[in-house]
Amino acid sequence: MNMFRHELKAYRRFTLTWSLALVGLVILFLSMFPSISREAEEFKKLLEGFPEGIRVALGLSVENIASILGFYSYSFLYISLCGAIQGMILGMSILSKEVREKTADFLLTKPVTRSQIVTAKLLAAFVSLVITNLIYLGAAMLMTSLVTEEYDTRLFVLLSLTLFFLQLLFLALGIILSVVFPRLKTVLPISLGTVMAFFIIGALASTTGDKALRYLTPFKYFDLTYIIQNARYESSFLIAGLIIIVIAISASYFIYAKRDIHAV
Repeated sequence: MNMFRHELKAYRRFTLTWSLALVGLVILFLSMFPSISREAEEFKKLLEGFPEGIRVALGLSVENIASILGFYSYSFLYISLCGAIQGMILGMSILSKEVREKTADFLLTKPVTRSQIVTAKLLAAFVSLVITNLIYLGAAMLMTSLVTEEYDTRLFVLLSLTLFFLQLLFLALGIILSVVFPRLKTVLPISLGTVMAFFIIGALASTTGDKALRYLTPFKYFDLTYIIQNARYESSFLIAGLIIIVIAISASYFIYAKRDIHAV
């Protein structure tokens, strides 16, 4: 419990910074909605001038862009990109920082098992993401209420919760990468590169319409248009995401337990 509290305290600035960044993004995007909804027809004509491939890759839907949920789902593409970076950095940091800061051997002299170390750090990371998403969801719902009088709250929450699920996926991917490559000097370039690679694959999956390609990137596990139309998630991708999280975290426990920790 002491280790959990220490980790949570260590990441409180990180959590607050990313929470405010996501809140700032959603406020920025939603503040544009009133003017777009007033000039809906002109804006649709403007979008129709873009090639269809570009519109699909950017998540632009001409038919739904003037509705609050349609516009939110478009802007959410970029909000989720930032959220994924947060999850990836957090996942890659929680275990690798002990090696970078040369405190791993000191930590392991304490009367705790390696599994307890991973569990405490993982729980702290999970709580950090929960706090981020609670702050984000509260701000997003408040801002939406300010720019429009009527919207489907259930659909809005379903769309917003995909941010949390996406962050958990990248958290798990970050953890497994950090235990496979423990001597990373910095996590930011690798985190950004990994997230952007998955983002580009997601754009390709959108333009080609290849469902199989969607399984290769967490960004396409939640089709926001499908959620709006069906008020639920796609079960096959939800299960695939859960499997990835379980395998990545289980492998992280196993590798960390067997790994040699070099003394300073």
